[in-house]
Amino acid sequence: MNDVETVRKQLLPRIYAALDFVGRQARRTVDTYPGYSPMYTVGGKWNREGQRWTHWCEGFFPGILWLLHSHTGEAGWRQLAEQYSKPLEPRRFDRDVHDLGFLFFSTYLRWFRLTGDPALEKIILEAGRTLALRRQKGGYLASFLGPHSLFIDIMMNVGIILWTANATGDEALREIAIEHCRTTAKYIIRADGGSAHEGIFDVESGKFVRESTQQGLRADSTWSRGQAWALYGFTAMHRLGGGAEFLETAHRCADFYLKHAPNGAVPLWDFDVPDDGKQPFDSSAAAIAASGLLDLANEVQDQAERDRYRLAALQTLNTLCTDEFLAFNRPEWEGILMHGVYHLHKGLGVDESVAWGEHFFVEALTKATKPLVA
Repeated sequence: MNDVETVRKQLLPRIYAALDFVGRQARRTVDTYPGYSPMYTVGGKWNREGQRWTHWCEGFFPGILWLLHSHTGEAGWRQLAEQYSKPLEPRRFDRDVHDLGFLFFSTYLRWFRLTGDPALEKIILEAGRTLALRRQKGGYLASFLGPHSLFIDIMMNVGIILWTANATGDEALREIAIEHCRTTAKYIIRADGGSAHEGIFDVESGKFVRESTQQGLRADSTWSRGQAWALYGFTAMHRLGGGAEFLETAHRCADFYLKHAPNGAVPLWDFDVPDDGKQPFDSSAAAIAASGLLDLANEVQDQAERDRYRLAALQTLNTLCTDEFLAFNRPEWEGILMHGVYHLHKGLGVDESVAWGEHFFVEALTKATKPLVA
């Protein structure tokens, strides 16, 4: 048993306690707000959201229900997961968002893996084809803002196109997915492994114009959640068969993240803000990174690198499971993970629980319950 596996085993009581708390909070949400899928809390309470900007989060709570079923084997969680997933089905044709991977990988893919039902697979395939319609002349998938805009967030969604290509043998779809990732890596992943939130392109010529941001401190800063999206997303594209180039990009993104959030630290909302005690954390960035790092460790060949990424993920989970971030001892708090950020500039979900932070935290916890394979 290697040292990292020893660390994981020592952490297991805390992981299982956290998952028990997740189950209690999920049940509380179902009972208090039937049929509701959270986005962000307001003062620690769900169902008070103001502006949502876009509808991209509806898969995360049902995704947690699927993860709870996987973790516990309890039929009740599966029943709820199906109940909360079914309303997403019409959104497989949603042309207004770039987030169909978030919506359907969190829900229908887990459902399909459990049952092998072709009807569920068809829904995922249709969502993948819909997302591919966002392709622009510049070789990227446009964000919801318009054809000129590429978001780093789309790296978390483009995988559904490659998944669809793999399932159907559609080489045109495969090329759309690969091309988007190459364009992202070329223009908004920087030489040091950091990332811009957004790339702006000339729609007519397809040429890259400049870096930009909607969520970060500046166009040239590195928004911490976007960095976590990048390391997770490029890892996923390698796992889906996109090629070694994406593993190399995932490496660089992960190494930048760990350089700026070492030893399990939870980052501030942007890596370039001053650490003056006034800037909020973004626990969701840490949760996404922890889950992505566990995946990345499984993709790399070098044992030392594998151990480094796994240890970083476990250290991050250990931090997130403390009272500073886990609402375990805050009975009035309806979320799971505190100190997340949705949109700082709009004043939405700042220092709150956020749906994606909850989801990827639970995903990382469930991954960490399983032995680390060499």
